[in-house]
Parts: sequence; C-alpha cells; structure tokens
Amino acid sequence: MIQIANWNKILIAVICALGLLYATPNFFDEELFSGVPDGLPGKQINLGLDLQGGSHLLLKVGVDIVIKERLESMEDASRRLLRAAKIFYKGGIGVKDNAVVFQLRDPAKSDDVRSQLDAEFQPTGLTALGTPLQEVDISVDAAGGFKLALTEEAINGIRQRAVEQSIEILKRRINPEGTKEPIIQQQGRDRILVQVPGEDDPEELKSRFQVAKLTFHLVDQANRVGGSVPPGSMLLPSDEIGSDGKPIEYLVKKRVRVGGEHLVDAQPSFQDNQPVVSFRFDTIGARRFGDTTSKNVGRLLAIVLDEKIISAPRIQSPIVGGSGIITGNFTVKGTNDLALLLRAGALPAPIVILEERTVGPGLGRDSIDAGQIASLIGMVLVLAYMIVSYGLFGILANIALFFNIALIMALLSVLQATLTLPGIAGIVLTIGMAVDANVLIFERIREEVRNGRTPISAVDAGYRRALTT
Repeated sequence: MIQIANWNKILIAVICALGLLYATPNFFDEELFSGVPDGLPGKQINLGLDLQGGSHLLLKVGVDIVIKERLESMEDASRRLLRAAKIFYKGGIGVKDNAVVFQLRDPAKSDDVRSQLDAEFQPTGLTALGTPLQEVDISVDAAGGFKLALTEEAINGIRQRAVEQSIEILKRRINPEGTKEPIIQQQGRDRILVQVPGEDDPEELKSRFQVAKLTFHLVDQANRVGGSVPPGSMLLPSDEIGSDGKPIEYLVKKRVRVGGEHLVDAQPSFQDNQPVVSFRFDTIGARRFGDTTSKNVGRLLAIVLDEKIISAPRIQSPIVGGSGIITGNFTVKGTNDLALLLRAGALPAPIVILEERTVGPGLGRDSIDAGQIASLIGMVLVLAYMIVSYGLFGILANIALFFNIALIMALLSVLQATLTLPGIAGIVLTIGMAVDANVLIFERIREEVRNGRTPISAVDAGYRRALTT
C-alpha cells in the first residue's frame, strides 16, 4: 500500500502554503506592498511590452565617430613619435581617406621611422584563428610618404566593442534599480533594439541616450575669445547666456586634465540651497585632480560635458580629497539625471534613433482580458471534465491543479520574470497539461480494478505503474 512519510507531507504543505502566500500580491494593488522588505511576499509579476504597453526603439551606434577618434589618436601618436626622434616632415600630419598620412623631408629615414611605427602600433592580440591581430597597416612610398590605415579586423573589433559597451551602459542607465526588465540587445552590426515595458514617457527615455562624456580642462586665460583659436586650445559654448541672448563661449585647453572614466560615484546634492552634483574619483583620478588644482590655484577649471561647458569655477585652493561638486543652472531633476548618466559611464559613440514606437496600454489591456477569458474557459472545461469523469478523484486533481497555478504565479513573482502574451498562452496550455498525470493514474486505477484488484491495491498499482509513463 502507498505510504507517504510525514516529512514529505509537511514539505508539500509548506510549499503549497508559500505558493499561495507569494502569489496573493498579484490580486491586490501594487502600492499595498511598497514597503515590504525583500524576500517577503509583496512582489508582482512583471508584464511585458505587449501586455502593459511601453516604448520600442531601434538605435544606431555612431561607430564612425569611434573610428575617427582612433585615427586622431594615431595621428597624435605619430606626431609625438616624430618629434621625440627629431625627424622632420613637410605639409603636416593629417587624416585623409580614413588613414593618417604624412611625408618625411628626408626619405632616407623611412626605414627608421617604419620600425618605430611598427613598435608603436604592434599587434594588439590574437584573432579567432590564433594569428596576431595587426591593428594598423603601415605603407611607405619611395618619396618618404607614409600612410597608416586601420585594418579591416581592427575596424570590426572597434565596431563590436563600441556596440557591446553601449549595450552595457544603456542597461545601467535605463534600468538602474534592476526592476524594469527591459530588452536591450544587438541587431545587425551596429544597431541596438530597446524595449522598455511600462515606459510611458519616451522623451524621458531618450534623454538617457546622451553620450555624457565628462572632462576637465583649464581655461585658456592667456588668449582672448574673438580672435583666432590658438593651437592646443578650443572654443566651447557654455550654459551661461550673455547679454546678446547667446551662450557665452570659453577658450579652453584641449588637454584633458581628468576624464570621466575615473569617476567612481556621482550623486545629486545641495549646496547653498542650490541643486548640485557631487562626484568622487578613483585613486588615479584623485591624484590628477589634486595635481591640477594644486598647480593652478586662481585659474578657471572648465567642466565639459559632451563638448559643452556646464560650469567653469575658479580654483580657490587645492582639492586633494578626490571629490568635488559640479554647479550650474540645474534643476533637482537635472541633477538626478546627470548623476545617473555619470554613474553609468559615457557612451563610446553618439546614439541615433532610427525607429520609435510607443505601444499603448489599451492593446495590453485587451490582451490581458482576452487571456483571462481564455484561461477561465480552459479552467472551467478542465475542472468540469475531471469531476464528471472521475468524481471525488477529479475534485482532488482539481485542487492539485489550483496549487499548480498558484506555484507558477508565485515563481514568476519571486523571480520577477516578465509575462508576455505567449506566456499567457503557455499558462493556458499548462492548465490542460497539469492534469495529464492524474488522468494517466486514474485510468490505470480503473484498468487495475477491471482486472480484479481491490480498490486499495488498484490505487497502489495505479500510482506505481503510471509513474513510468
């Protein structure tokens, strides 16, 4: 005869009770459980884009900008190498047709320059086949003309890294709390698909696609704005508006004193009742920031975000603690948004929106209603069939089916899984499949009774012999 250990009974009862407890919040208003600590019943099933509406965006990563920056970096490296070796060139060094080009005054030094460039731009790793990955293809003609071009493998690597990095940063920006369950994935070579369920403000979402590249530069106070821009400096607009109604421009040094890649934290704060953003550097950034402020007391330090000066305070004293504040014409929401962008890190390239669609909650509501009707119809038909066919045994199977569905809802809630329209279809299918084992067992019991077994023996045989099936 079938014997079930007491510990097994207790375990089953506890699991069923927990399933009911964790599934219950789905039938109440979400705000009722807003203060419930993690781990306790209170989470609800996340609904997908097709059920609760949201935003659908197709983005393109501006990989050409990243390749251009790499070429400019190669240009600077080549110029620095030639100056250090005191080798002269004519016509300057520049980027032309996606390559760095220059010509030596003395072609006889071509071999020496070629060997130094080979050492500067040596292989950066291994390809998939295990061969060295040559990033730069260097060619030279008889007149001492050099051409440094990125190889196809290097361009593909730059493109892939830019897309992967953009995806990771967008995940941190769009879902900082980890509760939205957005879909952010690569499509094609340089495109990213973004779907955010429940996002009813597309403009708010698009504001997080800002590059957010933060750099610190010294203001060039030795030259006046209005004349030609001297080498080593650049003219940038600021958030300040002049008397003519146009943004005030600053002449700043091109050299980046500290980059945003050294930021480890950024938080909205207040100073003198004005919203500001406080930041903190890592060890390297703190040392550079301290050296810059120590050696330039009294000078203006421009804080540049995406080639626009958001603040240019005067350095009153050395700042050696590795932390500071960013002031500007901020609102409270502006400081929250900026702090989030800085914490998530700068995008490697600009983002272009190719396609934008907003799915209204009405379509999702219709889907939910239709899914509920389908689930109820399926449930009623299955329950009625089991009772009509198997009587008391059918009632017990229906009770088991009820706990089965409760456990599914509980797991979806605890794991914060996203329920979509296909998911509802799966639950409807589960309603039918969940009683399949009971049908097999009950039919086996009937067969054993017909073969002459006693009811108790038939139940025992029915469970044991139907297990394999």
